[in-house]
Amino acid sequence: MRFIRAVCLALLAGLSFAAQAKMVHRPVEWTLDGTHFKSVLIYDDTDHAKRPGLVMVPNWYGVNDVAIKKAEMIAGKDYVILLTDMYGENVRPQVGHADQAKAAATPLYSDRALMRKRINEALSQLKAQAANAPIDTGKLAAIGFCFGGSAVLDLARSGADVAAVVSFHGGLATDDPALAKNIKARVLVMNGADDKGTMPDADKFLDEMRSSSADWEFLVLGNSVHCFTETEENSPGCKYDPRAAARSYRLMHDWLHAAFSGTP
Repeated sequence: MRFIRAVCLALLAGLSFAAQAKMVHRPVEWTLDGTHFKSVLIYDDTDHAKRPGLVMVPNWYGVNDVAIKKAEMIAGKDYVILLTDMYGENVRPQVGHADQAKAAATPLYSDRALMRKRINEALSQLKAQAANAPIDTGKLAAIGFCFGGSAVLDLARSGADVAAVVSFHGGLATDDPALAKNIKARVLVMNGADDKGTMPDADKFLDEMRSSSADWEFLVLGNSVHCFTETEENSPGCKYDPRAAARSYRLMHDWLHAAFSGTP
């Protein structure tokens, strides 16, 4: 009887712990070149097992509730994600106000060296979080959406020591195609076949990547336009596509798993 009671108490304690486990949202702040950035570290605290760390750059609306929800979904119990502020704490475009988002992103599109500097600082900040979060610093990668896709591709071009980068409907253009020779990461790029914003640069991007010795794939998703993972978007040229989103997430997980395990 005492044994049964002990087992029951242990089970109840386990259930209580599970009920208390939650998705952690931890502010991560830093200052670079006089600009203060506010990002968010996101992970499930069910257990303390170390897991891969991902720098995640959202679309051009930046860090907001929609981006946090997406980061939670991707992180699950598999990753620790640093949802990265690329603009600075005083620049927060409102969702649906494309003019504000364009104004925020344009300075970085116009100064790709600055974009590379900021995304590399984000990677450094993710590594630093391993002191108080379950991050396996031997398994680091970056993922990005739209504007964020451009940012993580620039991280790869900078020669950053990450296992992989994954770009979803991201911009393909670069200020310097020769930087492709620096790429160490495995690069997965996924764009919609009917994305009129990014696909005009596809041929130049392919030429750029052919000049690289990196392991890379460029996948074109049929019948999809820009923004296919963005649940809030529903305009003709920028539209959420649940089928394309599900496929791209599955491909991302497979790509990251292979990169982290060192398998082909």
